[in-house]
Amino acid sequence: MSNNNPPPTIVKCPTCSNAVVWGEVSPYRPFCSKRCQLIDLGEWAEEEKRIAGAPDMSDSDGWSEDH
Repeated sequence: MSNNNPPPTIVKCPTCSNAVVWGEVSPYRPFCSKRCQLIDLGEWAEEEKRIAGAPDMSDSDGWSEDH
C-alpha cells in the first residue's frame, strides 16, 4: 500500500531561518521555538518592526474636522 499523503509544507522561521513544519507538530509556527517567538514579539514592542501605512494627519497638515 502506498502513502499518498502530500509532503509537509516547510517554512523558514522569521527570526533564525530554521526550517519549520507548518502543522500541528510545530506549536509555535511560523517560529521554530518559543524563544524565537518572544524575540519577534520584543522587536515589535520596541518598535524595531512596524507596518508601513499612511502618515499621521495632524493640525500642522492643515486637516481639521471643522472643514
